[in-house]
Amino acid sequence: MPLSKMLSDCLLHVDNALPQSVDRLLELLRIPSISTDAQYAPDCEKAALWLVRTLSNLGFEAEIYPTPGHPMVVAKGGQDQEGPHLLFYGHYDVQPVDPLYLWDRPPFEPQLCDGPKGPIIFGRGASDDKGQLMTFIEALRAWIAVHGSMPCKLTLFFEGEEESGSPSLIPFMEKNAELLKADLALICDTGLFGENTPSIVTTLRGLLGEEVTIHAADKDLHSGMFGGAAINPLRVLSRIIAGLHDDTGRITLPGFYDDVPELPDAIRAQWQSLAFDHASFLGDVGLSVPAGEQDRTPLEMLWSRPTCEVNGLWGGYIGDGFKTVLPAKAHAKISFRLVGNQNPHKLRQTFRDYVTAQLPSDCTATFKPHGAGPASDMHISDPAFDKARQALSAEWGVTATFVGCGGSIPIAGYFKTYLDMDALLTGFARDDDQIHSPNEKYDLSAYRKGIRSWVRILDALTK
Repeated sequence: MPLSKMLSDCLLHVDNALPQSVDRLLELLRIPSISTDAQYAPDCEKAALWLVRTLSNLGFEAEIYPTPGHPMVVAKGGQDQEGPHLLFYGHYDVQPVDPLYLWDRPPFEPQLCDGPKGPIIFGRGASDDKGQLMTFIEALRAWIAVHGSMPCKLTLFFEGEEESGSPSLIPFMEKNAELLKADLALICDTGLFGENTPSIVTTLRGLLGEEVTIHAADKDLHSGMFGGAAINPLRVLSRIIAGLHDDTGRITLPGFYDDVPELPDAIRAQWQSLAFDHASFLGDVGLSVPAGEQDRTPLEMLWSRPTCEVNGLWGGYIGDGFKTVLPAKAHAKISFRLVGNQNPHKLRQTFRDYVTAQLPSDCTATFKPHGAGPASDMHISDPAFDKARQALSAEWGVTATFVGCGGSIPIAGYFKTYLDMDALLTGFARDDDQIHSPNEKYDLSAYRKGIRSWVRILDALTK
């Protein structure tokens, strides 16, 4: 089907204005909006203000809404337009950059540079999620430039705590339900399937985060004077962690799998048709063998099975050189990815009970929660999902597919729970974007086609 002139003009505007679009993204990337570290709180506010200014210049009524943590940004536009009321969500906060020495360039001195597969946008947040949210804003910019108006009623909603468990999100949504109410939520915080196949995510795993500290002696001890007689909390914690999985990769917590559904045959067949190359997927990061449950396919491990992972383990002396010390404390950060009807709050207590039941004499445990959200499933009977799929297919020249996602985006489920609307999740990240890692990047081609994709989706949803 030939493009309408207005759509063709919008896409041409995106291409012609791409250098300026990149410049605006680089400007946002320079703001070190790390939400997990209190010293960066002023930078989080700076990023929120940047978004308010940017959206106000596009004709939105944009405001900052304070929270006990980092501020929310809500912008309204096109309220006199006909058609659907769409809400777009993104987050302006980014992950910490440690360890800094592994970065090839300073993480908050972003730049457009050459990558092994073409030009890349380099910097923390380039892919997660500043580059992704900017694809939507730049699509709106192109639409407004060509049409002279917004495509429909729009609400833009940006938070600054997604990378720190979104502690302010639910209270804000409950308090401001009328402000945020729309027909459909749009989220750009996912990726392509493979290198160039666009996808719409219909299942997301939930997330439970726990930090545990094992306490032993009241001070660090000399391992020569006390070793053998004094309990070592690092050894205690290591034993507890080692017991979280059996030899087949299954998680050993009591009742952990009670609310985990089996994958429907139709979904399993669809996933198999994707011809996922797990060897290449793992090979790209220097690995070769799937390490999850041995009776599951790699895609099942990633999209439909729960996990337990140790994200950090430390204690004692970890500086340069060597120090013979028995630590007084041992620490670990552990995350669980959840599926089906697994209850994160119930499992948090199960994990804590598991740890405390294994403590020897002279040891105690303390816990610190780091977020808890259930899994979510999108209902794709809404015609908007197929319209978006067709729009993505037209832009990328490849049939877009409905997929699962191993990551966790709690907001997707919250939109249904608290605002009674589905969320359409699509994004343009690639597996090698190194999100949450040093040297994060976003391919320039993904940024360009992401902007063009949203132009096509907006066109399709407003017809």
